[in-house]
Amino acid sequence: MQKQKPQPEPGERPYQAEGVRVLNPRCRVPLSLIIDDSTCLVNLAHFCIPQFAEVFPDQYRQDWSRLPREIPDSFVREFGEWCRAHGVKGKYSIVPNPACVGWVDRDLPGWTKKALDSSLTLVRDFLTPDWDIHPEMLTHTWVIDTRTGRPYEERSARFMENWEWTTGRSTDEIANYLSYSLRILRNVGFSCEGITTPGGFGSSALPELAQATLASCRDVFRAEIPHYFRHVFTDGDTSVAPRVEYASGLEGTDPRCVVSLIGCTDDWFGGWDGLSSGSCDLFITADGRGGRLPEVIARDEPALLVCHWPGIYYNGEKVGFRIFQEVVRRLHAHYGDGLVWMKLSQIARYWAARTLTKMERQPGGIALYAPFAAPDFTVDVETVSLPEEARSVSLQDGDVNDRKPLQQVETTRQLTAGTWCRSGTRRIAACFDLPRGRSRLEIH
Repeated sequence: MQKQKPQPEPGERPYQAEGVRVLNPRCRVPLSLIIDDSTCLVNLAHFCIPQFAEVFPDQYRQDWSRLPREIPDSFVREFGEWCRAHGVKGKYSIVPNPACVGWVDRDLPGWTKKALDSSLTLVRDFLTPDWDIHPEMLTHTWVIDTRTGRPYEERSARFMENWEWTTGRSTDEIANYLSYSLRILRNVGFSCEGITTPGGFGSSALPELAQATLASCRDVFRAEIPHYFRHVFTDGDTSVAPRVEYASGLEGTDPRCVVSLIGCTDDWFGGWDGLSSGSCDLFITADGRGGRLPEVIARDEPALLVCHWPGIYYNGEKVGFRIFQEVVRRLHAHYGDGLVWMKLSQIARYWAARTLTKMERQPGGIALYAPFAAPDFTVDVETVSLPEEARSVSLQDGDVNDRKPLQQVETTRQLTAGTWCRSGTRRIAACFDLPRGRSRLEIH
């Protein structure tokens, strides 16, 4: 029997009263697009494949030199403008030293300093309102010796980020590597609350990876709720809901946790290596009934679509981009306002609050204690032992003794922060911006 790998620990969990459920924000299913293998200018597929082939010659035989060496900023802007017009949000990687071509906080040989600075400005000023920025380790290929800033001399899977380097590594060793990556992005003006793992990075050291993410993101960026993207489950009933891990100090002055965000689709827009194009129907069929996304949405779990930037650009032909556009059109046509696009950091914050907020019944309401604030916090409350027919609902911020009445709406689809509605016999749903610390939902 194969020995099961150690898993990250959930940590502390608060009391949450029976009959009180936290729902999705505004009763909408979160969506997000996870973009991997992206960085400034460099097409990682062009530069990574020969380095992968050095270790695995039988697996990487294609003529990589025919792939575009650059994914131009004009395409980054085109993609970003379309996404903004359609409300799409997500995560965009910036690999700090892509395939050892050069450092984004110094130079990229093959491009001018002006071109690099312009690319950084585009991502920093134009994309970041809608996209979280993650380092995807340092190179996505060879492991860098953080003492020298150079790759290790050994050319084997043991010293490739995508394969075996994390095997047997301690939390401190992995945290040092993550922090090195994060500091490079800080040098060029990015703020990061999370990290993305390339390939198999961390797969054999999941507890250490989770704890290293928590330590490094807090250390370098003072991130309140660090998160990481490591897992993808593309079929079956395995939950893809975010996992809140290593929670501690929930009622103290320094609450902590790290959130694992889980993708639910594969590389179906276009292959990262430019060898196979994708298919809309794998995500959602034209009638809205088939494909992976309806399965996940039906479970009310966040649907985190996964892609690789070279596959979206797809050899300069933009095949993956067109597939993505059609997938978004189908989602919006079939689900309308039942979905909400969010950045990974926003989903992580909501799930941390959802999982770690203490909820106790009291006469006339629900007492809340939240270690983390969260906008659009939405709860469903069974009103047994409360007024038989709720006539008004208000939120009292316990820290400032400020009571705000919530406006009644007709249906859950109309919920926004500061509203409530009846959701069934002796049940109400309320949506509000959850403050950190003590508050009270009062039902009269």
